[in-house]
Amino acid sequence: MAQAKSERAGSDGSGSPLRWGPPWVRGALAGVLLAGSLPPWGFWPLAFVGMALWVELLAGASVWQRVGRSALVSVSWLGPATVWMIDLTLVGWPLAVVGFAAMHAAAGALVPPDHRRRTAFCAALVLAELLRWTWPFGGVPLATMAMAQVSSPLGPAARIGGPLLLTALTAVGGVTLASVLSGSLRPAAIGAAVVVAAGFAGAAAPGGSAAATGGDALVTVAAVQGGGPQNTRADICEQRAVFERHLNTTYEQVEAPVDLVLWPEDVVHPSSNSAITPARCDQPLLTDAEARARLSDLARELDTVLLAGFFERSPDGRANLNYSLVYLPDGTEGDHYDKVQRVPFGEYVPLRSTAERFSDELPPRDLRAGPSDEPAVVETPLGPLAVSISWEIFFDHRARNGVGGGDGLILLNPTNGSSYWLTVVQSQQIASSRLRAIETDRWVVQAAPTGFSAVIDPDGNVIERTGVSESRVIQTTVELRHGDTLAVRLGAWPVALASVLTLSLALGLGRVFNRFRPGRKS
Repeated sequence: MAQAKSERAGSDGSGSPLRWGPPWVRGALAGVLLAGSLPPWGFWPLAFVGMALWVELLAGASVWQRVGRSALVSVSWLGPATVWMIDLTLVGWPLAVVGFAAMHAAAGALVPPDHRRRTAFCAALVLAELLRWTWPFGGVPLATMAMAQVSSPLGPAARIGGPLLLTALTAVGGVTLASVLSGSLRPAAIGAAVVVAAGFAGAAAPGGSAAATGGDALVTVAAVQGGGPQNTRADICEQRAVFERHLNTTYEQVEAPVDLVLWPEDVVHPSSNSAITPARCDQPLLTDAEARARLSDLARELDTVLLAGFFERSPDGRANLNYSLVYLPDGTEGDHYDKVQRVPFGEYVPLRSTAERFSDELPPRDLRAGPSDEPAVVETPLGPLAVSISWEIFFDHRARNGVGGGDGLILLNPTNGSSYWLTVVQSQQIASSRLRAIETDRWVVQAAPTGFSAVIDPDGNVIERTGVSESRVIQTTVELRHGDTLAVRLGAWPVALASVLTLSLALGLGRVFNRFRPGRKS
């Protein structure tokens, strides 16, 4: 009798201490807590408290109340966690946050206000996040709950179901906390069992293995960060200086023998061989011929595989190209990988005629994407190496494409965040690289011109990381690995399908079960 009374009290949230104060205050606080769980703040337990507040905000609320409260949580979460987007477009940042809030508002509307909200909330949030990560313009998988949980005991579960599973488990953790505080013992016990089981399952899940026996799978890698000022814009007069910083840092700090040297994204930004140096430039422009000759010499002198990030105009002059080019130990050019997942409004402009009315800092030419149907790898004497250039590291399907589709032995992330204000996006990128390491069971090597550069092991541990603006090389030994995790083999579909079925049961069959529940009058 006492337990039944407790269940009824918890079903509408009336018995929960989470229902203090005005709903708008609790909604804003829930979002701030979710943001605080993310890098660069990164106190992951806050995510469970934020989720608990959110799910209790929906208890006993009307449809429009659930819409408004969920939108408030979303804005308070994603507003501060994506503030760096101001550097892309001042107008685009609030529009993006409003768009994200609309998706979470729709999820809130789908969650029934009674006891079914506990399961429906978890499923609806997963589906809203999947939508946000994939649509529109390819999606924006930033400031995700998976990033927050990569440092938590739940992190290894990404090896089973990737970021969607971590998102679901974060929601389950929040629902469990809310159930405990409201005295709803049965859902609390079920939720706790799910979270604990997922943590143990992730730790025990099958993964990859060494690509060779003994020490043959071990290679020495060097991630080069040339340094320089943060929060800068591309300038033709600075192209030589950026290139020289990375060249000099490599010569001065890389210790031979080294098997692989990784340069950041687009630090090789040459002009055509016939280009005339503008009078305002202090040094002659870096030409294509000079850049390639010096990179060839560098690879040959170090007797190494060098992967250098190029950015240049396409041969027809109509688009930009962003690719990583392999230089072989004999100095010749080898394979290359063209960036596929482009940054909307940063590397290409959707709805250009409309967008240009609101910003004069949009790229004059779109980046031409590489072929998405080819494996995201470069072939080298070390074997196939998976590549995710910059923004692509936020997308789990790009890493799966290189590791699963191309059997990449390690995952390389050449990137460039030197134009961004603060270190919000750089910190979240490190978290995403950690996620990709766990999901793929691969070492991840990340190189950025001004930070952060890092080496991450297959368990998601950051072995070493640079600071902002410093000139530094991270040189260490990593293991070449092959074989796929469940996350690589199956992708996001199992978690997405389970969420659809769970939400359908909560909304549809739940009503049927309630109608025929013992003791209920029909």
